[in-house]
Amino acid sequence: MTVANSVQIKSPLAAEELQKLDAYWRAANYLSVGQIYLRDNPLLKQPLTIEQIKPRLLGHWGTTPGLNFIYVHFNRLIKRYDLNTIYICGPGHGGPGMVANTYLEGSYSERYNRITQDEEGMKQLFLQFSYPGGIPSHAAPETPGSIHEGGELGYSLAHAYGAAFDNPDLMVCCVIGDGEAETGALATSWHSNKFLNPERDGAVLPILHLNGYKIANPTVLARMSDRELESLFVGYGYKPYFVEGDDPAMMHQLMAGTLDEIVAEIQGIQRDARTHGFKQRSQYPMIILRTPKGWTGPKEVDGLPIENTFRSHQVPLAKLGSNPEHLRMLEAWMKSYKPEELFDHTGKLKPELAELAPSGDRRMGANPHANGGLLLQDLRLPDFRQYAVPVTDEGTVETESTRILGEFLRDVMALNLDSRNFRVMSPDENNSNRLNAILEVSDRVFTGEILPIDDHISTDGRVMEVLSEHLCQGWLEGYLLTGRHGFFSCYEAFIHIVDSMFNQHAKWLQTCEDIAWRLPIASLNYLLTSHVWRQDHNGFTHQDPGFLDIVMNKKPNVIRIYLPPDANTLLSVADHCLRSRQYVNVIVAGKQPELQWLDMESAIKHCTAGLGIWQWASNDSGHEPDVVMACAGDVPTLETLAAVDFLRSHYPDLKIRVVNVVDLMTLQPQTEHPHGLSDREFDSIFTVDKPIIFAFHGYPYLIHRLTYRRTNHRNLHVRGYKEEGTTTTPFDMVVVNDLDRFHLANDVIDRVAKLRNTGAYTKQIIRDKLIDHQRYIIEHGEDMPEVQDWKWQYYSGSSSEKKTIEHASSTESAMVGDDSTARSAE
Repeated sequence: MTVANSVQIKSPLAAEELQKLDAYWRAANYLSVGQIYLRDNPLLKQPLTIEQIKPRLLGHWGTTPGLNFIYVHFNRLIKRYDLNTIYICGPGHGGPGMVANTYLEGSYSERYNRITQDEEGMKQLFLQFSYPGGIPSHAAPETPGSIHEGGELGYSLAHAYGAAFDNPDLMVCCVIGDGEAETGALATSWHSNKFLNPERDGAVLPILHLNGYKIANPTVLARMSDRELESLFVGYGYKPYFVEGDDPAMMHQLMAGTLDEIVAEIQGIQRDARTHGFKQRSQYPMIILRTPKGWTGPKEVDGLPIENTFRSHQVPLAKLGSNPEHLRMLEAWMKSYKPEELFDHTGKLKPELAELAPSGDRRMGANPHANGGLLLQDLRLPDFRQYAVPVTDEGTVETESTRILGEFLRDVMALNLDSRNFRVMSPDENNSNRLNAILEVSDRVFTGEILPIDDHISTDGRVMEVLSEHLCQGWLEGYLLTGRHGFFSCYEAFIHIVDSMFNQHAKWLQTCEDIAWRLPIASLNYLLTSHVWRQDHNGFTHQDPGFLDIVMNKKPNVIRIYLPPDANTLLSVADHCLRSRQYVNVIVAGKQPELQWLDMESAIKHCTAGLGIWQWASNDSGHEPDVVMACAGDVPTLETLAAVDFLRSHYPDLKIRVVNVVDLMTLQPQTEHPHGLSDREFDSIFTVDKPIIFAFHGYPYLIHRLTYRRTNHRNLHVRGYKEEGTTTTPFDMVVVNDLDRFHLANDVIDRVAKLRNTGAYTKQIIRDKLIDHQRYIIEHGEDMPEVQDWKWQYYSGSSSEKKTIEHASSTESAMVGDDSTARSAE
């Protein structure tokens, strides 16, 4: 069958080069098999015995020979064209090949000096693989040259494009397994080419590796014809080249000729864009590589076909202990690679083969882009204090906190435009999340067709919007792992789409803590807004704060969760997160107009401590409190302070301590998290015996998880999201979840001993208020004026006489800007 872009070059490799290339590939295959099976006798100098076999065979062979084939050809390509290249191994079980190739090129032994390039080192290389105290079976953080672990499939191509953005000299070889290609995240990632600008970005060469099978089933794409595949990938915007066969000599020639043609094509695209400017999206090449699964392995075992079937996926010969014939077949398989032609008597790769690998940083296992901390430069950051919202009287000024943050991020973007090391990711929500100001200095990027009516769209933008959380996360991870900085804003409910991607990245960071040569990278910063308590226009489907629970499952040294209650605390937290390294920072902040509580200096001190008593809202100074009212999150803070206001108006002598929590990790014991409070500090703030009413942004159980070891946990009562929601008013959302001011006040009456027998009248007022609320919203479609217009009221000295703060001045109103428009729009 004739297929477009099947290279017609017959023999670009001279006979000697072909022979050496094939020998190097055999060496990689030999080392890969050895890692799966052997614990001793690495060069097979003696007949193989069962004592030299690992007792547990925990590796995967099927995809490995194809990965080795690609690696050796990229070595040739790098040397011939002096390319700056990293290798992303998408197939999850390709670890043996990645370790083997970095060992052959020398980068592995440089990182791990006990794995020497001799017989003893080879023995240690084999023994450590998938072995207690050794290394994983994937291309993990321990693997030099890796920025992608195949422990979960679907993210390789997004990582590859993230690495290529703003790296004009980098070429990313991205191998995509045909099982991986069935995932939604990978299917979406093909569209990353619509965001790549050859004038300023590097290149990605996707190689779709079709070997026919997953664990047991055939793969979808492998069963499609070449003509169907060609149509599919042309539709995606690529120019597919087909390399397919099982004869090694023919395949080496075809692969070499294809790669030569592709490099010329990519360099031509880049040269034209960098000489004449970007004109239109180019049709970048990609390779569809068809090879047998388990290529060069056993053809048949126990009467069943192995090579080119699903049976070669993991361990083709698995009964070595009970079947001596399998042991004999393993020895014959390994000897078929002719190790005596590949390694000298000491176990060192022969010099004429070793010279095929690039040298220095050009080796893919030593490329600094695969160890991004080597390249990381600090962001230039403006002084966040200059964006402060003026707060002279607490709880009287309203503004949209994330809009203020947008002004700060705008100037972060502006200060780093020349260095091109900062991008903002957002799943079609940048403006919805009130980060509009960023577009004053940088458009949204798109390299497809741009129409005159499009708003802030250009080929040179640095705001990346696409309606795929998977792509935003994958791009950002690839960007960070290669030494840059970024920021990811998302609707809170939909960040769950990348739960497992977050999980993999957090595990990567955790593992890197124990790898000295992996230098710290910039933190992955999430802003979760459009959150659970302000989804009255979208309803129940958009109401879920559970990402915090997922994050809290990770190790404490790599995660941080911040719940700033207003704009000034949000600015302080964001500045801190952008400066941090090697964390996942989660910031939760609302985008709707909300009351502002702290002036900037107070906000900085509060965020530095992580939690603290709000003395201006408390009246227990010099006394024991009757109750501690704690809050974490912007809406819970509002409702807590409104409850305090209500209680103090009815019980002037009630001693209330208000505690606000910005850094959720402070609630944990100091022994569990570096930000945690000591028991002495915690007891001093929360008391050892007084009731604590805690209004929390998320699911109540999380607060109990964090505090169950604390002295006063028995008196802790948490209100939060109870999975009640609908399209309703903002205040009704807190009412249906019992988080509103009236339920909080009722909790105090029920738990403060001296109010239990005197609070009946107040409880009746509360009941009537809730009835009034329900009737009002049904009749008017909005919250009661006393709720909508509520402002904090303060007390003068020891007097219980209230002094109502007047509404914000005209200056403050002007600062709020188009809040009314924003309120009606969303």
